[in-house]
Amino acid sequence: MPSLSILAFLLATTGTLSSPLQPREVVVTVGQQTVVAASTPSPAAFQWDSGAVADIPIHPSCNATQHTYIRNGLNEAIALAAHARDHLLRWGPNSPYKVKYFGNASTAEPIGWYTRIVSADRGNMTFRCDYPDRQCATNVEWRGYWRGENATHETVLCPLTFSSPLPLEQLCMHGTTVASSELNVFLAVDLMHRLYHVSRISEDVVSHYSESYTDALDLARENATYTTKDSHVLQLFAWDVYAYDIAVPGVGCSGDTVAQELVPIISSSLMAAASKSSAVLASMSSMRATTTPAPAAPNTAPTTASASTSRAASTSAAA
Repeated sequence: MPSLSILAFLLATTGTLSSPLQPREVVVTVGQQTVVAASTPSPAAFQWDSGAVADIPIHPSCNATQHTYIRNGLNEAIALAAHARDHLLRWGPNSPYKVKYFGNASTAEPIGWYTRIVSADRGNMTFRCDYPDRQCATNVEWRGYWRGENATHETVLCPLTFSSPLPLEQLCMHGTTVASSELNVFLAVDLMHRLYHVSRISEDVVSHYSESYTDALDLARENATYTTKDSHVLQLFAWDVYAYDIAVPGVGCSGDTVAQELVPIISSSLMAAASKSSAVLASMSSMRATTTPAPAAPNTAPTTASASTSRAASTSAAA
């Protein structure tokens, strides 16, 4: 019956129409041949940071306990660097700690080096625990070392790293001070030093230009250009401002009064600069007042005589 044929047709086409949409085909007829080509798939969405490594890699040679210990230390080093960056962004050249450690150098470069610890890509670097060069065995006082030419992207942590450094939460405890304590007494400060050895972070620019706290302060006074790329100075500044701003707010544990002695000098310089700026602005205002021409007098109606003269002149010109 016709009605049964129509029903069968509708059932067949319903299945076809309800199926998922398929890629459209392109039909091209060339002479007597018909070529069917599948449509080109849509390109994948572009991702600008594809392949980025967010966490600093830790080598499989480190066991679970070591892995946790190193990860905590690296997170503390990142927190230390982040605050050093933020302190410079907030206070800039007006921070006594900036003047103490970086002299008259720009803050832009140290901000950049701290930022690289905080958020630079972590690919092509790792921390390992298996002592491949046997340096830990022959140098038992070492906490770790950068492998250098053997593997420029690798840092080895020796057994001493897992037993003696203090966590960041104990900054300024146990009589420690920035001026008198070793930089590796705190794990975060020590790992910051080790990160600056890796090309991925330092770009082979950060190096050693001072060897002690006294050297670092001398460098700031005598050759500030090198302070902004000195690993020692970058560590000291980060420790000092974290201690003063975060660990023991408003007190810190510098171990000397250098920063405090710089405060009135900076304040005096700022006042002098402000006074000079005000004088310059006043002088500029005075100059504008003497060089600005007086406004033109408003137009007035001409007298009868001048009007007659004006009409005569106009008649003459027209002739």
